[in-house]
Amino acid sequence: MPTDEEDARINQGIALDSDNPELTEADFQAMKAAAMVLPSLAKAKRVRGPQKAATKRSVSLRLDQDVLEKFKSTGPGWQTRINEVLRRA
Repeated sequence: MPTDEEDARINQGIALDSDNPELTEADFQAMKAAAMVLPSLAKAKRVRGPQKAATKRSVSLRLDQDVLEKFKSTGPGWQTRINEVLRRA
């Protein structure tokens, strides 16, 4: 949790940002659900397009916690890197 001093600096920064003002209670009261504003979009079925390469299969795999943490620590693409290691094996 931020200290009172940090919180004051954060709030001051929010107040100075005219492009992104803090929402008020009145703003929240005026909001509508996305389905009410764009009903056709809310009803649209979202389908993933065809894959550019061969289709991969989704599987459930149990890995040791340290192995999983090691791959995740390398950032985005960690699942692809696991796939590459398994392919080499």
